[in-house]
Amino acid sequence: MSVQVVFVHGIRTSASMWRAQLAHLWKRGVPALAVDLPGHGMRMAEEFTLDGALETIEGAVADAASRGPVLLVGHSMGGLLSIAFAGREDKPPIDGFIAASCTAIPRGVGLATYRMLARGFDSLPDRGMWLTNLVLDRTLPAQTRADFGAGGYALDAQDTALRSLSVLDLLAALGRIDVPLWFINGQYDQLRVNERLFQHVAPHAELIVVPRTSHLVSAMRPRVFNALLDVAVATVRQVQGKRARST
Repeated sequence: MSVQVVFVHGIRTSASMWRAQLAHLWKRGVPALAVDLPGHGMRMAEEFTLDGALETIEGAVADAASRGPVLLVGHSMGGLLSIAFAGREDKPPIDGFIAASCTAIPRGVGLATYRMLARGFDSLPDRGMWLTNLVLDRTLPAQTRADFGAGGYALDAQDTALRSLSVLDLLAALGRIDVPLWFINGQYDQLRVNERLFQHVAPHAELIVVPRTSHLVSAMRPRVFNALLDVAVATVRQVQGKRARST
C-alpha cells in the first residue's frame, strides 16, 4: 500500500500553499491531498472553530488511512492542530508526522502579543495586504509566490483561530506521539521559541533547521522541504515494510 500524505495549512492561508509539495509528490507517484480548514480557502464563508478544524484533519486522515499508511504534515497553526490530533489519547491512524514551523506553545504573553500585532496589522489601510504582498514578493521564490495566496487570506478568521489555540495541551499531546516525527523550522522562525522544550518532550523527534529561512519554510525553500518530504515518505515506507515482514 502506498504512503498517503495529508497536508494542513497555516493561519490565514489555505490548501494552495502546498501546491509545490503536492506536485512534487504526485510526480513521484505518492498520493497526497491538502485540506482547507474552516474559515480558510474554499471554506472562507464558514466560521473557524477548533472542533471543526480537528474534525477536518480527522476526516482527511481517516479517508487516506483507508488506502495506506499516512504521513501527516502541518505548518504553523496547522502544525499545532496536527500535534493535538496526532497526540490524542485514542491514537489516530497516522504513521509519520512532520510538524513544520510550530515549536511554540500558543499561550500567555507570546500569544497575546501576536494577537495584538495581528489586530494592529489588520487596522492598516487595505488590512495590511499591501505590506503582506511586499514582504512575500521579496522573500518567496517565483515557484511558490502565486500559490501561497491563491486561496485567499482568511483575515476574518485570524483572531478567532489564534484565541482558540490557547486551550491545546500540546506538551501532553507530544508525549503521546510514538510515530516517526520531524520538527522542521526555518533558521529565523519566530516560532522556534520552545524548540528545546518540544525536543525534550518528544526525544525521538528529529529537528531540522533550514538555514537562511524564516517562518514560511515550505514556501521559501520548496526544494529543501520537498527533499525532507521524500525522507519522511521513505521512512514511513520502511517502517511499514518491517512491520509487514514481522507478521
